[in-house]
Amino acid sequence: MEKPENTENMENKNFETGEKKKRSSITAENVAFVRALESCKPEGESICYDPYASRFLSQQYLMFMELAARDPSRIPFPGVHNSLSARVRYFDDFVKRSIDEGLEQLVILGAGYDTRAYRIEGLKDKVRVFEIDHPETQSVKMGKIKDIFGSLPDHVEYVSVDFETEDFGQRLLEHGYGRSRKTVFIMEGLIYYLPPKAVDEMLAFIAKNSGTGSAIIFDYVHESSIDRTDGICGVQCTACDQQAIKSAASDMAQQGEPYKFGIKEGMIEAFITKRGFSRVCNVTSEDYKKAYFRGINEKRPVCCLSYFVHAMVE
Repeated sequence: MEKPENTENMENKNFETGEKKKRSSITAENVAFVRALESCKPEGESICYDPYASRFLSQQYLMFMELAARDPSRIPFPGVHNSLSARVRYFDDFVKRSIDEGLEQLVILGAGYDTRAYRIEGLKDKVRVFEIDHPETQSVKMGKIKDIFGSLPDHVEYVSVDFETEDFGQRLLEHGYGRSRKTVFIMEGLIYYLPPKAVDEMLAFIAKNSGTGSAIIFDYVHESSIDRTDGICGVQCTACDQQAIKSAASDMAQQGEPYKFGIKEGMIEAFITKRGFSRVCNVTSEDYKKAYFRGINEKRPVCCLSYFVHAMVE
């Protein structure tokens, strides 16, 4: 079996047929692969855990996962893999804290094969979940969920939207979203694929249509990373794999699907507060390395280009 080139490039290729797929479904499978592989590790070593992730993988991904689980050195570009694992864990932890603080709604934008609605304790009984993504991805996702659980769960609403051409807010309202309820909006692996206008419209809707105590959480890249295929970091970086970033950026550009949105370095707080949010918390690779990669995981590298941020609706 040919080893996948890296965890980023797997977003753009169909390893079963060799044909290009829609980015939404390939990206979704790629992230599910990361969660599934991390979940194979023993307790105390795995950064995140998802018992359902492997159910979303094609046979090719499953074969490679088995090989990589036996021999971690087979994992291409481990810094990227580890940062994606940390992203899942950090967002999971954020949702869990929000449940304890009275969360009423969870909106997952660009949901892909996200499984939080089915694996995080407390969501099923207390929280209404809205999963929003492209119709083709939603169709596959719903079929997989039926296979796993026998039927679609009552607490999840599946909302099909093309973010670049449709009004996601209107579609969300049509599916029963409550404007006055305490809500968390997750945008995991999403905003850098959207044009700036779509990002602004998304944040504007959230700021104007969320209850007291509502919050957003997303990951982002710096503006300097956009359209760069050499030395993207802008500095010498030993924590992340430059080759992975170069290869991913080049491949996405060739596919006509480059990163479209980034935030100027040092401007994340100003960017968020200008759009109606407060209590901004920016999380760097150093922050989540310190939080999650301790003990047996201390030497695992992470990608220095990966940032998370969360903030409250004013």
